[in-house]
Amino acid sequence: MAREVNERRIALDILTEMGKSDSYQKSAVKLALNKYDFLEAKQKAFIKYLAEGTIERQITLDYVIGQFSKTPIKKMAKPILYILRMGTFQILYMDSVPDSAAVNEAVKLTAKIHFVGLKGFVNGVLRNISRNKDEIAWPDPGKSKESKIQFLSVRFAEPLWLSKMFLENYGFKKTEEIFRFFLKPRPVTVRFSCRFSNEQLREILLKMKRANNGTIVMKPSPLLHYAMNLYHTDNITYLPGFDEGAFMVQDVSSMLVTEVAGLKKGDTVIDVCAAPGGKSLHAADVLKDTGKVISRDISENKCIIIRENVMRMGLNNVVVEDYDAEKHDPSLENKADVLYCDLPCSGLGIIGRKPDIKMNTDLNSIMNLQTMQRKILSSVWNYVKPGGTLIYSTCTMTKQENQENYKWILENLPFEAVSIEDRLPNQMKTIDTVGAGYIQLIPGEFDTDGFFIAKFRRKENS
Repeated sequence: MAREVNERRIALDILTEMGKSDSYQKSAVKLALNKYDFLEAKQKAFIKYLAEGTIERQITLDYVIGQFSKTPIKKMAKPILYILRMGTFQILYMDSVPDSAAVNEAVKLTAKIHFVGLKGFVNGVLRNISRNKDEIAWPDPGKSKESKIQFLSVRFAEPLWLSKMFLENYGFKKTEEIFRFFLKPRPVTVRFSCRFSNEQLREILLKMKRANNGTIVMKPSPLLHYAMNLYHTDNITYLPGFDEGAFMVQDVSSMLVTEVAGLKKGDTVIDVCAAPGGKSLHAADVLKDTGKVISRDISENKCIIIRENVMRMGLNNVVVEDYDAEKHDPSLENKADVLYCDLPCSGLGIIGRKPDIKMNTDLNSIMNLQTMQRKILSSVWNYVKPGGTLIYSTCTMTKQENQENYKWILENLPFEAVSIEDRLPNQMKTIDTVGAGYIQLIPGEFDTDGFFIAKFRRKENS
């Protein structure tokens, strides 16, 4: 007998779990979907879209609810606020859900969680939003900086401080483009292993096309020949080729780290902050069972994930170690031909994939991250052999974590910048800074995440 579930109740449980902490955890969505893995793909997609969309659009949803509720949001019971957010999200952003269904299901859910006395309140607010959704008084960008910040924040559900930072760094038009990209549904991007022959990969691709009842759409990346964008996927671990290690989930921007590094067979690569291991495994794949990749992370749980990926991908030249990058390891001095410093960062370049990031970050934490990044760089720089390569990268877009750290490395460590023009896809070679040895990818500009990559060579006499 099939188990009956209420998708909206599961989404509410996810929001409740996420709301228990001051720090939003996207893992709550993954844990819930794993728990309900017996559901059909369509049901899981509905739960994921509703839960993540409600979190992603929270600022906008609260703005709208505030216009139609006499009770201030701060005075609402958390479960009722979550139900109102979910209902408003369905009304404004889910065309597949009739407004009447969004309202009625919200009222039923209110009763199920024992708030029967508030059914009329939930019904009234959501029906009012439904009737007047084309008349919502959105902020006007106007001419002042303050009005533009308010407009960007409300329309694209970004915090005021982030809207202000992006407006100052990129201007109004470019910030609008970036924020629109963050809200755009993104494919799952995978990197195919070069251990597989073209014939083997063709066979895997044919099987993938037939997976999920033939609903998967596959589009090759225009930037890297071994990257593929997958649309309408369910659980990626069920796809043909996953268990065999034919591919790993990784954005093209992340793949560019190994492209820029320019690895040679026999190289020793040290990755000091490696989890979940995408760059380490990419390096090991390119080395084709030669050389050695030392893949480290501070957390044993993260190292377990890296080891699982190493085993699945069938790589024999990777050593995974639990180690704190802030602590210098004398045994690694002068051992690395290439050192990967893809350091913990604010993650502002990947908000489109992890919308909870914008709820977890602020200006103070960015400055603290810069301090930690420089501490790690000071600890690990001499793992690089004289003449060897240091790759510094982040998945963010702040000058403090990127351009300022680039200058800091040149001014405080014995390294010189190396042009990366010859290591980039043709579409990126015209970016002004590639000759100076770094690139700041803007989200959406090449249909990739926001990312920063800089390449340095250790001076021979250092």
